[in-house]
Amino acid sequence: MTVFLSLALEFMKTGLFSIGGGLATLPFLYRIADNYTWFTREELIDMIAISESTPGAIGLNMSTYAGFSAGGPLGGVLATFSLIAPSVVIIAAVAGVLDRFKENRFVKGAFYGTRPTVTALIASTALGIIKMTLFGRLDITRFTDISISINYGGSLLFLAVFYLLRRYKKHPVCYIAAAALVGALFKF
Repeated sequence: MTVFLSLALEFMKTGLFSIGGGLATLPFLYRIADNYTWFTREELIDMIAISESTPGAIGLNMSTYAGFSAGGPLGGVLATFSLIAPSVVIIAAVAGVLDRFKENRFVKGAFYGTRPTVTALIASTALGIIKMTLFGRLDITRFTDISISINYGGSLLFLAVFYLLRRYKKHPVCYIAAAALVGALFKF
């Protein structure tokens, strides 16, 4: 299978099944990182940081990056288009009939049923990001080496920003810029 066909299929699957937006694409992107050489899990974590501090969705930015690194500009365009194509088709199809069925109990039930699933996808992704960012490649089953694996600077920065976010309602860009500066100065 050519790299272009692989890109198209993988990102079409991601776009079709990642209900819930950018963060819901992350479990799919982790799987892609594990199965292909287009990007690593570490690059994915960096891309999340970049995506959160720049305009654009995580999945969209990552598909463009992966496509570009696998197949150049054409690969970037193809992967990006493949990620958004399922949503465009589904939204176009659903928009025409949703008004007629939005009060239907089965439709309402379907929406209520997807909420916990999307929440689980996002929570699973968040835990993976926390594990990789604060503990590196920690094997959580071995607690004897936990002190060696902790990223103390990153953990301190995480706790400080978490506290400041809860205490002061500043725009997230302020925290991202400050954290980037701290990271650049202290190299963590």
